[in-house]
Amino acid sequence: MSSGKEIIVMPSILSARMGFLAADCRRAMAAGAAGLHVDIMDGRFVPNLTMGPDILRAIREDLPEADLHVHLMVMRPDLYAPRFMEAGADTVLIHVEAEGDLRGTLEGIRAAGRRAGLTLCPETPVSALDGYEDVLDEVLVMTVHPGFGGQAFMESGLAKIEAIARRLPTVDIAVDGGITTETGARCAAAGANVLLAGSFLFKAADMRDTLADMRWKAQAAWKGNGMEGK
Repeated sequence: MSSGKEIIVMPSILSARMGFLAADCRRAMAAGAAGLHVDIMDGRFVPNLTMGPDILRAIREDLPEADLHVHLMVMRPDLYAPRFMEAGADTVLIHVEAEGDLRGTLEGIRAAGRRAGLTLCPETPVSALDGYEDVLDEVLVMTVHPGFGGQAFMESGLAKIEAIARRLPTVDIAVDGGITTETGARCAAAGANVLLAGSFLFKAADMRDTLADMRWKAQAAWKGNGMEGK
């Protein structure tokens, strides 16, 4: 994924059909996705379990051209990040609320030639980014509580996106949770340029048209906000 502050739309495969994961990942990429967002949950940081590095490796082998954007919702990202990078992750996002040496983990991700980012839960203030600014390629703002798909968009995320955009103008800002064409455009107007959408895209009658419409409307909102190129 480029760091040139362009609008990026990625389907979140948490909403794919697990029995047909390979087919749904191929369908998403064929629909024009910029890459695939992969949620990893350990059952401790959040009360849910998803997939491990072997599944990511299989996706990488099947879709070598895909940008794999991995969100670690795990208690100890310092232990998991190397395993998912080895399996093929291009971007690794860890939670600022997690345990362990977060700065060292972010530095290690970058040293491996991958993109590093911090994720903020809905209740976590922007000030939690203090001290990490120099090791961030991306910040992910959660607009739902992490752990389960299909939740409603939380309006409080918009002010957080605006604050991060002012504070870190060159860093990509991603948003995840209840993202639709309408909420995606509002997030883009606030300053987000990476839209992560799960059920809205995978349940669409035509994913290609829905994805293109989401990107076009977000791009229009982004321009209207005067953020393009900054």
